[in-house]
Amino acid sequence: MPHPTGTDSWRTRALAVMPVGSSTNSKAPTLLPEEPEVIVRGSGGRVFDDRGREFIDFRCALGPITLGYADPRVDAAIRAQLDDGILFGHPHPLETTTAELFCSIVPGAEAARFLKTGGEALAAVIRIARAYTGRDRVVQIGYNGWLNSLAAGARVLPGSSTASVPGVPAALARLHHAVDWDDRATLDALFADHGADIAVILVAADYPSIPEAAGFYAYLRELTDRHGALLAYDEMVTGFRVALGGMAQATGVVPDLAVYGKGVANGMPLSVYAGRRDVLAVLDRGEVVVTSTYGGETLSLAAATTTMTIMRDEDVPGRLRQLGAALQGGLNDLFAREGVALRLAGHPACPQLVGDGAVIERFLRASFAEGVSFYRVVYVNAAHTDDDLAEALRRAGRACEAIRR
Repeated sequence: MPHPTGTDSWRTRALAVMPVGSSTNSKAPTLLPEEPEVIVRGSGGRVFDDRGREFIDFRCALGPITLGYADPRVDAAIRAQLDDGILFGHPHPLETTTAELFCSIVPGAEAARFLKTGGEALAAVIRIARAYTGRDRVVQIGYNGWLNSLAAGARVLPGSSTASVPGVPAALARLHHAVDWDDRATLDALFADHGADIAVILVAADYPSIPEAAGFYAYLRELTDRHGALLAYDEMVTGFRVALGGMAQATGVVPDLAVYGKGVANGMPLSVYAGRRDVLAVLDRGEVVVTSTYGGETLSLAAATTTMTIMRDEDVPGRLRQLGAALQGGLNDLFAREGVALRLAGHPACPQLVGDGAVIERFLRASFAEGVSFYRVVYVNAAHTDDDLAEALRRAGRACEAIRR
């Protein structure tokens, strides 16, 4: 694919026909010319742009690539199913067998169902929780997808919030409450005022705080139990990365409902909403309707079956933890040695760059120039090799030197 030039660049062309220049806000390039405008191919732990530049990649499609780009086992499963068909007017057996496999792996998953994106699966959980409890209010901690960013002060993107959300009626916004991570005083006050009307707490882990999260999750479990509310986990990033069973396995605190997505199918579009069978029974009774033509699309289910099986049998989360720890430790040593005011904090499988925003931007730009693709959350995948990490650290060292100069 030839590289456009001048006013005909991919970025210019995209902005002419597409708001933001990408269908995913976080993928739109903002650090040109060092950052790639488009990626045309990935293999293992590396990606390639349309100019032929190669990058050691730690964005991993913003998290979904857990086994590596173009994993041959997952690709073979997709190709085999493609011969039999993609979508039908009745359920395919893969719907049942993939749900069985998922429920055998994830703590608290007594039943599971499929959609395509995290936002819609989280919206489904909110509706199910309201129907099951007969209550209207929802407490949200962290970013739960653009679709569900309804409260004043909610996370409209993973790293930003807003005092109000244009396009959301005030009457609806008043039923949603955004609370910061581990803000127990606000939660206690909120439940004191509205406890009898709160249906669910929906919590996404704060990446830098994951290693110490068990205490907060135990507090949320006790709080919801005491007030008759449900507890739901947003495991879009943490599921199949921090642990096979996400934060439920990592903390030992099991929720009533959970949503998984990134990592479950190595990049194929699939989300899972799961949990207690009695809670999900509102769907069986027809009290709540959650349905999608593409929920049972077979290529993603075939990919998910293969991906989950590999991750379970080969302890891929352990591999991600090992690789991530080496990269995290190496980068933090590098930042300290070079006097760059950054650190990589949190669980090794998904640590976050912490520091001044301008310094983070300079580091990302300088790293792109050296052929390393980082993101504010740094993701490894199982195809990264020790040589990849060593080379990435050498290149990141040059990036730090450039910043220091």
